[in-house]
Amino acid sequence: MSKINKNNVSNSTKDSIKEYIYVLLGAAIIAFGFNAFLFPNQVASGGVSGISTILNGLFGWNAGIVQYAFNIPLFIAGVVVLGKNFGLKSFVGTLALPFFVIVFSNMGALTTNALLAALFGGIIVGLGIGFVFKGNASTGGTDLLAQIITKYTGLTLGTSVLLIDGIIAISAALVFDLEKGLYALIGLFVTTKTIDIVQLGFSQSKMVYIISNRQDEIRDAIYADIDRGVTKVPSFGGYTGEERLMLMVVVYQSEFTKLKQIIQTVDPTAFVIVSDAYEVLGEGFKRV
Repeated sequence: MSKINKNNVSNSTKDSIKEYIYVLLGAAIIAFGFNAFLFPNQVASGGVSGISTILNGLFGWNAGIVQYAFNIPLFIAGVVVLGKNFGLKSFVGTLALPFFVIVFSNMGALTTNALLAALFGGIIVGLGIGFVFKGNASTGGTDLLAQIITKYTGLTLGTSVLLIDGIIAISAALVFDLEKGLYALIGLFVTTKTIDIVQLGFSQSKMVYIISNRQDEIRDAIYADIDRGVTKVPSFGGYTGEERLMLMVVVYQSEFTKLKQIIQTVDPTAFVIVSDAYEVLGEGFKRV
């Protein structure tokens, strides 16, 4: 085997080990957030963990055992019905999460305030799920059920997930009380946003599109004052049908005010579109 191939195998092994670490660490973090905040305060914020919280409230069943009882059959159903190879990492995540839930089951609640539990539990669970996703895996559960529903109903995956989590939140309101159902929705929202942050990071850059009759002057001023690259993008006027070039530039947030000043000075009538850029890779930013 050549040296290059050996290096590729070595890097692949390191990446695989790192992914398993992400999956196990993520599962442990999810279980911690579940046991420290959500479960003891009966905040059933979606997923199999939410189902286990409700069933514990109804029948006193052990949450970890309930999660095993749901996760393993759902994983098998996902493999059989969807015909996909979900991979060993996802199977490890499916087994690891209920295991850590059982391990942390006696740790006790860190707060008895349901709102704080929904907020901080949602953040911690979202952090853990984000790590699992970074390991290119999942912890099974209702995500697989959502995919099965999508296959047989034609609903989008997002709609299927929302349907399942909505039913769980409504069930929590019926089993416990309305406030607990509302707290469940808060926890679900916070979890979703935290997952996005883990995967995409906080927005540190702005992507700016500029349409101007003085684009060359704006481009030169950006080069001189900010030292950022500028891309010319062909565009067509929807009303006139005329072709015009549009400038696209990505800057750090700390540079954005300077960019606005440049545009305002060169062409106050320029049409400018600004959006967040969550991950920018390449020259002048983070390396690939």
